[in-house]
Amino acid sequence: MAEEKFSQIIDRDINVEMRESFMDYAMSIIVSRALPDVRDGLKPVHRRILYAMNELGMHPDKPFKKSARIVGEVIGKYHPHGDSAVYETMVRMAQDFSMRYMLVDGHGNFGSVDGDMAAAMRYTEARLSKIAMEMLRDINKETIDFMPNYDGEEQEPLVLPARFPNLLVNGVSGIAVGMATNIPPHNLGEVIDGVQALIANPDLDSLDLMEYIKGPDFPTAGYIMGRTGIRQAYTTGRGSITMRAKTTIEEHNNKARIIVEELPYQVNKARLVEKIAELVREKKIDGITDLRDESDRNGMRVVIELRRDVNPNIVLNNLFKHTALQSTFGINMLAIVNNEPKILTLKEVLSYYLQHQVEVIRRRTEYELKKAEARAHILEGLRIALDHLDEVIALIRASQTTEIARTGLMERFGLSQEQAQAILDMRLQRLTGLEREKIESEYQELLQKIAEYREILANESLVLQIISDELQEIRDRFADERRTELLVGEESILDEDLIPQEEVVITITHTGYIKRLPLTTYRSQKRGGRGVVGMDTKDDDFVEHLFVTNSHHYLMFFTDRGKAYRLKAYEIPELGRTARGTPIINLIQIEQGETVNAVIPVERFDEDKYLFFATRQGVVKKTPIEDYINIRRGGLIAVHLREDDILIDVKLTDGNQEVIMGTAQGMSIRFPESDVRSMGRAATGVKGITLDEDDHLIGMDVIVSDQDVLIVTTNGYGKRTPASEYRIQSRGGKGIKTINVTEKNGPVVGLKVVKDDEDLMIITASGTLIRTSMSGISTMGRNTQGVKLINIREDDAVATVCRSDKTEEEPEEENQNEEGGVSLEDAQPDNGSDSEE
Repeated sequence: MAEEKFSQIIDRDINVEMRESFMDYAMSIIVSRALPDVRDGLKPVHRRILYAMNELGMHPDKPFKKSARIVGEVIGKYHPHGDSAVYETMVRMAQDFSMRYMLVDGHGNFGSVDGDMAAAMRYTEARLSKIAMEMLRDINKETIDFMPNYDGEEQEPLVLPARFPNLLVNGVSGIAVGMATNIPPHNLGEVIDGVQALIANPDLDSLDLMEYIKGPDFPTAGYIMGRTGIRQAYTTGRGSITMRAKTTIEEHNNKARIIVEELPYQVNKARLVEKIAELVREKKIDGITDLRDESDRNGMRVVIELRRDVNPNIVLNNLFKHTALQSTFGINMLAIVNNEPKILTLKEVLSYYLQHQVEVIRRRTEYELKKAEARAHILEGLRIALDHLDEVIALIRASQTTEIARTGLMERFGLSQEQAQAILDMRLQRLTGLEREKIESEYQELLQKIAEYREILANESLVLQIISDELQEIRDRFADERRTELLVGEESILDEDLIPQEEVVITITHTGYIKRLPLTTYRSQKRGGRGVVGMDTKDDDFVEHLFVTNSHHYLMFFTDRGKAYRLKAYEIPELGRTARGTPIINLIQIEQGETVNAVIPVERFDEDKYLFFATRQGVVKKTPIEDYINIRRGGLIAVHLREDDILIDVKLTDGNQEVIMGTAQGMSIRFPESDVRSMGRAATGVKGITLDEDDHLIGMDVIVSDQDVLIVTTNGYGKRTPASEYRIQSRGGKGIKTINVTEKNGPVVGLKVVKDDEDLMIITASGTLIRTSMSGISTMGRNTQGVKLINIREDDAVATVCRSDKTEEEPEEENQNEEGGVSLEDAQPDNGSDSEE
């Protein structure tokens, strides 16, 4: 006996046994409990609840039944686990704040967004919702496989037919062993549109499908900040999105208050209110005087009263930063595919669902074909009997038993056993003429259906068309408007968002130093009347761009290589009044040798504004500013440049202004901006001016009435000409002469539209700088050489010119300076070539 007992003991390494046993356990958890199937988007417990309710006849048109009865049916037949787990799952399927499209229609207390528990299962009642019936549709038509339940006495479905993509529509979350899934809910109409698009064009990728499926759509509505996380999740299977509550700021009794109307998904309202109160008590958030939850059956309303002296936007940003009013949702699109867990992209989710639907439609068609053929076979026998009615009746009357009659019919008319039995079972009323017509009509209809079923099975495009039609039917019945709003361009709440909005001054020097100052700095310093020094610069540097903007507005930088960069004004370091500034290359990722040629402040990218580009080869382009809403840190191609071309200038326009362009050889052209059609960001542009072989564009500006056009040449000559002397022409021509270019004055290096209350800055290739008042430059006709503005050495030349706001700190030079600068009072016009064109 002892030997027999010990002979059943198997020696085994405990490490191997533990490893294999744990793997078996882990795979059981992964496949059979915690993760959804990609085909129907359900975990086993959800599937078993829906199937059990269907078997109990708890359909939407039937009365509610006790939840305890459903739970008992599920754990007794299909799910050998605790009743509380089954009931909690069923409760969640009936909560309108948990499920985007509820699969269970609950009656009674099923919990609240405040975290209240549902009533006990003996009190609540439930039945299937209407949309849940679409998950179970055709389940009795052999569309899916069944397997034995845990004790082998019942059969349960391996997967539901799922006539809509439930994995995306309702989402799912679950934690398995070593892995987890977290798929957000989506809008039914958008998801079905995505499936329809994939049916029409299987080559679409996940980014293409985002044209139809915009992003998650939560039952609690709210906002999603930006699409970066959505794009990442849809293309890789993993991503993180930022959700934000819907809030409004109201004025009440001369005080502001914040109203919270919608919450991020899965946020407990009661805990949120407690957290805000805690932050106020700990003085982490200042300015809140009262906090009330005024929510009722008509909707959510949490009121946050504020003090009179606080900025409500700053308080709101602090609430976003420190509370669940702004939360993140980590998307992990993990599901079971062919009994294995797999991370899925958006296209893969829809593709696997489509494969499942193709199989469901094929199996349903095969089932209906089989039934139709069986019925047609019976009808063929009845038709034979009706055609030989007297002989059949005589044969049956002459037969002693049913068996003899059946055998006689089979032998005499070549019938099958089923056909012979159907003839024997036929009632006498079927012998009337009308009934005979019904049999013939039914037979012909069946033949037509059989032909259709066979055609469907032989043609996959027909299968896909059926799927498309049935999805459209579901969309028409159940789709609703998107609840969660996508806020594009607002990715997350940053520390900088807590900076108050204020007017600031941005200064950029010629050599690329930039800084920010509050506008109040200049106002307070200028009360004495003489002004202040706004920036210390090197002797060979000067302020080239100075403008006032809001701290939360954007600055767009354009480089000679046609790239655009963007910063918020508050991202520019705020430095002291006399500080030189920060090198701009420390703030934007421009490449070696790349120079900034234009800077434009922009408030919003949805304005009806355009960016007007001009290149060295005379090409111009106009593009809506909204095309530049998404500029990465590394920059964005703003204009596609031709070979050996560079971008020389960019202007912000309203689409209806006039543009003037000047060339090195003294030609210019003025034309309406409307001559250039609006085109996309990737476009190269169109010809703005026709250039000679040895010529190139040196400047572009926007004409303003009552202003002059300034021309400066390489040898230091310049002049002002009224803009009215430049007649309007058509785009693309050679233009008209703007200055007489001779060996004496040299090619043109600068063209600017100017006014009297500005200064002109001229810098030479060797670094010589002169600053002079614009009002001192002589005004003369187009076809002149101009006056000498700066004495140039033989080995030097004017490199660049720019406008600058007039300053009072430095008196104008009265005598020629050491570097060759000369006062305008001593400069005489050179009329050596004053002839007209």
